Amino acid sequence: MKNNINFIHTTDSKEWHTITDAVMGGVSKSNFKIATDNLGVFSGYVSLENNGGFAMVKHCTSLHCKNYSTICITLKGDGKVYQIRIKENTATKHWFIAPFTTNGDWQTIEIKLNNMYAMFRGNKVDIPNFNAENINEIAFLIGNKTAEDFKLELKSIALK
Repeated sequence: MKNNINFIHTTDSKEWHTITDAVMGGVSKSNFKIATDNLGVFSGYVSLENNGGFAMVKHCTSLHCKNYSTICITLKGDGKVYQIRIKENTATKHWFIAPFTTNGDWQTIEIKLNNMYAMFRGNKVDIPNFNAENINEIAFLIGNKTAEDFKLELKSIALK
């Protein structure tokens, strides 16, 4: 099992799936692509129309985290707040999440895995924080209750 995700130009962007509020009648739009400069680029527009307000990109993976305590994301955002979301099991309905704020420059965000708490459809779930040996799904979500364009460039995701 691996302990990182890199975005090289040979990576298939179809391995990353975008989901928006369109699943519940909203009209937000999003896109994910692997750029030629080895970046994963998640971008689009979040709309509040029709009770919408979010966009997400997710990826099924197999990260072994038994000997790691922190997830590190090297990224360049647009000054907005995003969430990183992880699941041990893709069949689980809830995600373990942690919000983070981008600053418009390249930065490495470090999040303790055991600080990630369970959420389902915007509500906190009363179960212990993340404490699993594997991450089998990872996602990034924007949903700031604001109509806005967004762009999140991802260079790498690694466990340490």
